[in-house]
Amino acid sequence: MSSYKTSAIHTDKMPPGIPYIIGNEAAERFSFYGMRTILTIFMVNYLWLMGDKAGTQMADTEATERFHHFVSLVYLTPVLGALLADLFFGKYRVIMTLSVVYCLGHLALALMGMTGEASTWLMAGLWLIAVGSGGIKPCVSAHVGDQFGNKNRNLLPRIFNWFYWSINLGAFLSTLLTPWLLEWYGPHLAFGIPGVLMALATLVFWTGRHKFVHIPPGGKKFQRELLSKEGIGAILKLAAIYIFVAIFWALFDQSGSSWVLQAENMNRNWLGVEWLPSQIQALNPIFILIFIPLFSYVIYPLVDRVFTLTPLRKIGIGFFIMVISFALVSIAQMKIDAGEAPSISWQLFAYVALTASEVMVSIVCLEFSYTQAPKAMKSVIMALFLFAVSLGNQVTAQINHFIQVKDPTTVLSGTDTEISHGGFDGKTGTSDDLVVTFDKDGARTSIAFDGKSALEELVSKVSTTVAEQNHTVLSEAKAAEILAGAKDPWGNPYQFTLLDQSRMRIVSTGADKKDLTQWDQGAIISVSVPSESKPSAFTAFMDNFRPEEAWLEVRKKELGIPTKAEAAAEGPVISTDYFVGGRVRLEGANYFWFFTGLMLVASLAFMIVAKLYRPREYYHDDHEAEVNSEATAH
Repeated sequence: MSSYKTSAIHTDKMPPGIPYIIGNEAAERFSFYGMRTILTIFMVNYLWLMGDKAGTQMADTEATERFHHFVSLVYLTPVLGALLADLFFGKYRVIMTLSVVYCLGHLALALMGMTGEASTWLMAGLWLIAVGSGGIKPCVSAHVGDQFGNKNRNLLPRIFNWFYWSINLGAFLSTLLTPWLLEWYGPHLAFGIPGVLMALATLVFWTGRHKFVHIPPGGKKFQRELLSKEGIGAILKLAAIYIFVAIFWALFDQSGSSWVLQAENMNRNWLGVEWLPSQIQALNPIFILIFIPLFSYVIYPLVDRVFTLTPLRKIGIGFFIMVISFALVSIAQMKIDAGEAPSISWQLFAYVALTASEVMVSIVCLEFSYTQAPKAMKSVIMALFLFAVSLGNQVTAQINHFIQVKDPTTVLSGTDTEISHGGFDGKTGTSDDLVVTFDKDGARTSIAFDGKSALEELVSKVSTTVAEQNHTVLSEAKAAEILAGAKDPWGNPYQFTLLDQSRMRIVSTGADKKDLTQWDQGAIISVSVPSESKPSAFTAFMDNFRPEEAWLEVRKKELGIPTKAEAAAEGPVISTDYFVGGRVRLEGANYFWFFTGLMLVASLAFMIVAKLYRPREYYHDDHEAEVNSEATAH
């Protein structure tokens, strides 16, 4: 390390190492957002087909939970990376070492389905990426700030904006490309290409090693500063801000999970073409590319003329804008719940608000956190900022876990046999037994329960009516006519719920007579009407480079599962899936309105915290102990 510069260059120009950091960040973000963009859709629609035989398809709520557990881990491991950097090895060495771990994670994802259990490779890959990506995050952000000294610190806000701009350029390109790769070439290439970009990012960063300022690890100085009154005070002050930032991320990162799943039920015909659900996420990075200069050079200066925009005020306004964003997707979901297919424009406008919120919260808080961190604690404070992202995603993951109602038959397994579950009374051989049938491959073929015959009669009436009205789902009023007076074996009335434009649910509360428990019994009736869809704008551009059939169609043929083309040849199809338990306590529009209300409460509470906060800035080459900024705090 002695051959490297260890202090900031005294210049009023841009530091020479910045282009290498920006190039590295663009490629690294391409790789991360490329795999993140397709992760939820992959878990729901592809993972169950990755073995030698078809498995059980993952439910939307479980996929959302797993997605946010992964993102939470990505933003938890920065604490480890920051400690390694600030205590022992310095930022550069940690970034280089963990980048290799990062590349191995992408390799594991690319190998899914080639050998062994696909779910095992998925778990291994996500863990490696979480350690690699998360570990370098605080180091890269702090490494950017380390390049600046007294004379050019005025350029720091501009470079953090461009740093964020490079992130979103990479994210935009990968958000368009990887869904297309997944659609036509499958998971191996879709996850493999981001891995190649990560390897490129590592190479770009290594070539800039002699251009960087390498701030040595703080060691004992770091420990003293961390445990000092000043260090603890800085952490506690910022922690009060980060609690609210965590709620922001609990909502924001759902653009990669619940928003993608919502887009599957929307009319995605926009600008004359049909977009893939995952590609809608490209709106966020493209808006970021527009909004960063717009806010920096137009909106902020104009607002400052009449209202002083301190960092905390920007963050507070951003919180309220996030409320608007989720309110829009909540209204869109209400339309889906009513059997409509609302335009994807609802999400477009929601992304406008989401991105404006991100500019005012994430970018501002990143820069603000760096300036508020004592000199030996820059990486740790960056890690605490990222921990807020982890905490927010853990909130979303835990909520999605809590709202899932257990399916009591998941403990059963077998091959070419019938297995009984004791049901509500816990005793086999009684009337409330649950009987599951398995085929020779161990896949479930049917489930029988005491109330199934009465339920089948209702399903038959519903299916007949659906066919008579040109294969459209029933209205609530029409369903009420069919279900009027019908009771299950325990005297419970049946409930009808319209789930979306193609699915309806009939359910009874079962033997325990309590709603939303594992003993609920019901059926989901799906209406499939073949339709032709145009490719996405990106797909249309890439038509000359794709095979004739989508990867899923080819894979289903290999496994003997009916394809879309085969279903279309049969015409409209009405299918029924019977279930016990397995429902969701918070679904549809209620799910989105819950998070909207949570963000509104957090926004109001943050106003009090922001009023009481007193900023204090620190830089590496300050000759004085500190630079007070209390005069401009509010």
